[in-house]
Amino acid sequence: MRVGRVEVRPLGGGPGCLLTILISILGSIALTVLVNLILR
Repeated sequence: MRVGRVEVRPLGGGPGCLLTILISILGSIALTVLVNLILR
């Protein structure tokens, strides 16, 4: 998976998968808050 110019590889096993999902969720929340602040 590529994010901009950075290559992101999921870490092996269950913990890496969970970590990837957690980062995705946190990123979504941060983006939502940012958009809300901009549009306010």
